[in-house]
Amino acid sequence: MTSLMRTTRTRTALGALAATALLTLSACGGGDSDSASADKDASASASPSDSASSDASAGAQPDLEGIPDVVAEVNGEEVTKEEFVPIYESTFQQAAAQAQTTGEAPDEDALKKQTVDDLVSTELLAQEAESRGVEVSDEDVDAELTSLAEQNQLGSAEELLAAVEDQGVTEDQARSQVETQLMVEALVVDEEGPIEPTDQELRKVYAQAKAQQAQSGQGGQKIPPFAEVRDQLAEQAMQQQVAEVAGALVKDLRKDAKITINL
Repeated sequence: MTSLMRTTRTRTALGALAATALLTLSACGGGDSDSASADKDASASASPSDSASSDASAGAQPDLEGIPDVVAEVNGEEVTKEEFVPIYESTFQQAAAQAQTTGEAPDEDALKKQTVDDLVSTELLAQEAESRGVEVSDEDVDAELTSLAEQNQLGSAEELLAAVEDQGVTEDQARSQVETQLMVEALVVDEEGPIEPTDQELRKVYAQAKAQQAQSGQGGQKIPPFAEVRDQLAEQAMQQQVAEVAGALVKDLRKDAKITINL
């Protein structure tokens, strides 16, 4: 059984609960050949200045100077620099990638604050889960990785882990992301009961998606029939509800928590 208050943690920040975002490589059709062709054409038509800007953003590195060995303490539990740095680096790289389109350099102070706040929230949820006896086993993590692999039309969890490693996510980080996701989901169920969106709720989401598409003028990208995307809609709706309940729980836990930020 994996302890949620482990002594050697590779904890994932709550705000980067990427089990669905990072590990689901193409849940929304990411492997589409038309999309890949469009990306290729866009790259080919980029101006030299665009390419230079892209290269500069790609080579941008976060400033890690002055980060203390203990970035925060939550009810006596330390959040360390070792935990903070890989998550902050990932957050920075995402911001740097976005800077290619916005032209604005990442706000490192804001990103550091976001990262440490998310880590504090995750620690609060982990402590609450332990106090309630909510646990996530290695077998649970393995089963979820297998499920994610199937969603991505990959043959095994090992293939999924190899694929995300190509994206810069180590196996330990990937497993930690999945463990944290499962822990939060289990804690939310303990708090709120099972989350099961109804067909009526899902059809409402589906109708909103179609309306947004019509308003955006993207008529060429036709949304599949409801029956084909129902499972995906259900997953999205569930994750949204999990995030809302977890956020409310964190807000409540912060009221009585002893939190020290050293960053």
